[in-house]
Amino acid sequence: MKSQDTADSNVAKIAALFPQCITERLNKDGKPELAIDFDKLRAELSKDVLDEGEERYQFTWPDKRAASRLANTPIDKTLRPDINSSVDFWNTQNLYIEGDNLDVLKLLRENYLGKVKMIYIDPPYNTGNDFVYNDDFAQSRDEFEQSSGFFDEDGNQVVDPMQRNTESNGRFHTDWLNMIYPRLKVARDLLSDDGVIFISIDDNEVENLKKVCSEIFGAQNFLTCVTRSTGTPTGGGFDGLVNELDYILIFAKDIHSTLINGLPMSEDDSAIYDQTDEKGRYLTRSLRRTGGEDRREDRPTMYYGVEAPDGTVVFPKGPTGYDSRWICGLPKYNEMVAHGLIEWKQNREGNWLPYQKFYLENRTKAPGNLWVDVEGNKKATRDIRNIFDTNKVFDFPKPLGVLVKILSIGANSDSIILDFFSGSATTAHAVMKLNAEDGGKRKFIMVQLPEVTDEKSEARKAGYETICQIGEERIRRAGKKIKEEAGLQGQDLDIGFRVLKLDSSNMEEVFYTPEEFSQANLFTSIDNVTPDRTPLDLLFQVIPELDIELSAKIEEKKVNGKNVFFVDGTYLIATFDLDVNESTVTEIAKMRPQYFVMRDASAANDNVLDNFEQIFRHYSPDTIRKIL
Repeated sequence: MKSQDTADSNVAKIAALFPQCITERLNKDGKPELAIDFDKLRAELSKDVLDEGEERYQFTWPDKRAASRLANTPIDKTLRPDINSSVDFWNTQNLYIEGDNLDVLKLLRENYLGKVKMIYIDPPYNTGNDFVYNDDFAQSRDEFEQSSGFFDEDGNQVVDPMQRNTESNGRFHTDWLNMIYPRLKVARDLLSDDGVIFISIDDNEVENLKKVCSEIFGAQNFLTCVTRSTGTPTGGGFDGLVNELDYILIFAKDIHSTLINGLPMSEDDSAIYDQTDEKGRYLTRSLRRTGGEDRREDRPTMYYGVEAPDGTVVFPKGPTGYDSRWICGLPKYNEMVAHGLIEWKQNREGNWLPYQKFYLENRTKAPGNLWVDVEGNKKATRDIRNIFDTNKVFDFPKPLGVLVKILSIGANSDSIILDFFSGSATTAHAVMKLNAEDGGKRKFIMVQLPEVTDEKSEARKAGYETICQIGEERIRRAGKKIKEEAGLQGQDLDIGFRVLKLDSSNMEEVFYTPEEFSQANLFTSIDNVTPDRTPLDLLFQVIPELDIELSAKIEEKKVNGKNVFFVDGTYLIATFDLDVNESTVTEIAKMRPQYFVMRDASAANDNVLDNFEQIFRHYSPDTIRKIL
């Protein structure tokens, strides 16, 4: 019931490629484990190995190695569903997850590995006034939480696990880098091969963030850095200068697989399509290559003769009469002729020249990296006030129009979109808005630490004790309004969300040493489930381990009088009720699920456990059975 230890899987990958570089050692428990002989591995990878301490180009900071290891270490936690905070819990495919985003990302890695098309985050900018997550590297997380006073002796959180990173802090940049590095490292694993990540940032950390991303995603996968006019000038610390910009770094998982979507043409963009025929509006451009590399010798295969309307053969010629070239080879030219995409025109001298026709219909505009006039760019605060009855419940929300533009560029109509610094949930709002406009089926996963709102803030006065409560309420209100405005087109619009909360494992520690047992407690300590956990909690601990999405459709039905969960139809069937007898197991086995899960303590008697395997071998031998 722990998340994956990615270090182990990485060792296995290296072992498959370089078995001669694998050795054994004793771990901290005195048990043998596989390990990498790095001296041999370095020798395999290069003839000229850099020695320790030898000068090289690198980007480093204190605790970087520990931050990297933190991304790989497993956790013993789970996500518990909160039906009361959710909207349309049983049917929605959207998720809102409350908890430390590093731990949540590790859990998502279990069943969303390579499935997320687009990630957008708006992390702390490290301005000297904001907070960064307090990850500790010198001791275990439990030790740190206890020693820091974040949790009392009963495990109750008493202090927000974030700290204000002031400019007087001697580790000002270091603390921020140690916060962002492991989160981006895990996030990369979630991206699909054609996935892309957008990260908002300002001047304080843009250089460091780009270097971190270049290391994690690969410098070759850098797409661009968008410069965005914020529309709200702020003091920059210098007399007479104000800051009106922030940035959006864009990296691909694999630049060769990623396709950036074009944007709709504006009226100004489409004005140049000033000709019309039976197919619609179009413009023409010379078929001759102009500008650089326009000579025959540059591309000899693109120098050939084409027949003009008067029967003459025309070759590409430059302004001074030199042999030029066309923009394509002869096969492509013949294809354009067949599709009616070549138009002939006469110049002043009466010579015929070919032009290529470009039609306006279905044409989009390639997005640039200077965003000045994004719709709604200057009214983000006004928008959130309108949603929350004029209350300013959140500072510095991202403009809705900016997120809609990002989604239009980076996501497809059926993509999974992840935002693990959700804040006021602008990303979720934008997903629902865009789905309503184009009929898409995009799904969102929002992750947010339940930061406590300031006691004197408008948010607290309005009744919102945490940032999560603000984000969830925004989705409820925005979704309702979007669906109402969409009318019939919005009948099938998913405006719900399933709330999950990060918590300790559902499973009790049941590994005891002999001296911890007595005759009196030998048979009283066998229940391995934490007492306060529900059957639905157990189901959501099982789902990630079976590679099922947390947004999968869940139904609860009665089978032979017992409560039984059906996930994605009969893909997974699970029951955690007590006194489950052989009749119930038989009825479930007849449904032939891919997976069946039940608790050890659910069996009505020993006979049920004795006959359990035999029943499934008879009715559904291919079902994978698991006992908690």
